[in-house]
Amino acid sequence: MDLSLTETQQMILDTARAFAEKELVPAAHDIDKNGQFPKDKVKKLADLGFLGMAVPEQWGGAGLDNLSYAIAMEEISRGCASTGVIMSVNNSLVCDPIGKFGNDAQKKKFLVPLAQGKRLGCFALSEPGSGSDAAGMRCTAILDGDEYVLNGTKNWITNGKEADLCVLIAHSNPAERHKGISAFIVDRNATPYGIGKVEDKLGIKGSSTTSLVFDNVRIPAENRLGKEGDGFKVAMSTLDGGRIGIAAQALGIARAAFEEALIYSRERQAFGKYIGDFGAIQEMLADMAADIDAARLLIWRSAVGKDEGGKFGKLSAMAKLYASEMSARVTHKALQIHGGYGYVKEYNAERHVRDARITEIYEGTSEIQRLVVARETLMEYAG
Repeated sequence: MDLSLTETQQMILDTARAFAEKELVPAAHDIDKNGQFPKDKVKKLADLGFLGMAVPEQWGGAGLDNLSYAIAMEEISRGCASTGVIMSVNNSLVCDPIGKFGNDAQKKKFLVPLAQGKRLGCFALSEPGSGSDAAGMRCTAILDGDEYVLNGTKNWITNGKEADLCVLIAHSNPAERHKGISAFIVDRNATPYGIGKVEDKLGIKGSSTTSLVFDNVRIPAENRLGKEGDGFKVAMSTLDGGRIGIAAQALGIARAAFEEALIYSRERQAFGKYIGDFGAIQEMLADMAADIDAARLLIWRSAVGKDEGGKFGKLSAMAKLYASEMSARVTHKALQIHGGYGYVKEYNAERHVRDARITEIYEGTSEIQRLVVARETLMEYAG
């Protein structure tokens, strides 16, 4: 198996790493402390072509493969996890479904400015009473003439406060459960909707997480994404791809924690020698290094699987499951290596622990990933 990068992929890695080192690493502490959306950093990501990486050039994107996207996501998230998730949502949860299920008119109107970074998107699936049980949603989109009327509340919306539009998943025929779900593009400028509570979170504080409130919001029927009743398929397909981005985010967080712990272990002395010379610390560093490399291989495999056009849902679920739980392990060990200094905000170790935790929850909890992997594995052996 050839794991070497192409010239273009290496260029993406070098560009993303240089940007993260120059722009994100110095700013990440303050972004977290102030809970402020990194507007200037997102603008620079757009200038690099990182907000629509896999979107064809015809529709305003960079026309790159998903492996390039995963590589860039790792580097950006290593620099700042908040900036990483903003980038991930726009790429994976907004550009991807519009590119895959949208018609040419929708791509021209919505995808082009999203991919160019002139607009920012969000993805609205979860609700106050339904997260993993997507078919149990209560938000409705009822056809009335040539318009759909939207009613309901969506929860846990990343980029919700700043987004110009959202890809909304709602019941167009509530009696049919998952078969009655449809997907829509809701342009906040054309048809304003309410922004609810902005959550005060444990980590990833530089990206907003809000609720969205739809109270008799009317949108043109032409804004339906895909066919009536295809919403569940749109949502599940979108999450399959989104898990690659979140896995890469988790990897970037883990790598930042590991690299800082490695440096600290060669600077901090105890009992007359560097702590990195102690076997207990070396064992932790060895486990961290192996964990990070294993996660990267799973992520790259799932990204290539998506690029090849086959079924990649099991691969992305495994990558997201392993990378998110790996990130929790690695950041925990990194804090432990820092000792008491890891517990104070002067050092980054505690931020990495906080940032890593959500990767086991959003875009499908670890429990859901295990269900996906088990189901697909059982089907393979049965078939």
